[in-house]
Amino acid sequence: MPKKKSSSRKNASAKTKRKRTVASKQAKKPAKKKVRKSKKGSSAPKASGKTVKRKVAKKKVSKKSAAKKKTASLGRPRVTGDAKLDQFFKRDYQAREIFEFLGVTTVKELESHRPAEIVDRLTSPVVQAVERIRIALALNNRCLAGDRKFALKFQARMKSGK
Repeated sequence: MPKKKSSSRKNASAKTKRKRTVASKQAKKPAKKKVRKSKKGSSAPKASGKTVKRKVAKKKVSKKSAAKKKTASLGRPRVTGDAKLDQFFKRDYQAREIFEFLGVTTVKELESHRPAEIVDRLTSPVVQAVERIRIALALNNRCLAGDRKFALKFQARMKSGK
């Protein structure tokens, strides 16, 4: 003999149907926009027919998340810090000359230098040599191409005794 459904089950299913229809009707209704009055007492623009621009607050980024974004990882090093630069740069003779000039032999020692620092240390002897050449020529009333102004200023300084 089949069991009959209880009346409480029928009532429960009817209630859920009613809740669903009420929720769907509320979803169909347009949301009312709140219009704020300004502090000065002037009337605010009406919401009907006109679009009102509102300022959107920007999200504040915490210091921790900003720091994570700035420092990107290079990944796991493929060469140890103790690796010899002569073996690592076997065929790059110019690089090996730079390492010899800097007095570094390992990758860790090389990593302690900034690129601009290396360029400055390498070019400073050349710059000093060119300055000595300019001074020697100016003392003998000569100059390099396009360097007449330096020679005249240097001669003027020598005459004034500075």
